[in-house]
This record gives sequence, structure tokens and C-alpha cells, in this order.
Amino acid sequence: MAQVDVIRNGIIDRLLAISDKDYLMALLRLVDNSTVEIGKIQLTKEQKLMLEMSEADLQNGRTISQTELDKNDLEWLKGQ
Repeated sequence: MAQVDVIRNGIIDRLLAISDKDYLMALLRLVDNSTVEIGKIQLTKEQKLMLEMSEADLQNGRTISQTELDKNDLEWLKGQ
């Protein structure tokens, strides 16, 4: 994996762990105000495969609602 992908994935992993709304809003403003030129994004072979798998899940009804997911998460947490 290219170095930039490793860095990007590390940032994403850390972002997913943040639950503080104010902190996330500050990060959003920082990203929104950045001068990075947004161009065409090149997806890796693995990213394309994941998107295809997600599309197949949607087409075959292999989804659950956010409410059901939250309920499952709470049940799992109670068992820990």
C-alpha cells in the first residue's frame, strides 16, 4: 500500500474513534477550509471490490437499520 494510503487510513481509523461533536466540527471546518484541490480520486483494486460487495449486499437485502445496529451494539456491550 502506498505511503499516502497508510497515512489516510490511519487518520480515518482515528476519526472513527472520536465521539466529541465539537472536536469533529472543528476538524470538519479545518478540512472544509483547506486549499487541497479536489480532483478525480483513484480507487484501489481493494476499494473497488469493497464497493462492489456493498452494492451486492444492497441488491440482495443484506442490510439492517441503524436502530437495529445500535440495539445489537448495546446488547454486545452488555455482554462484555
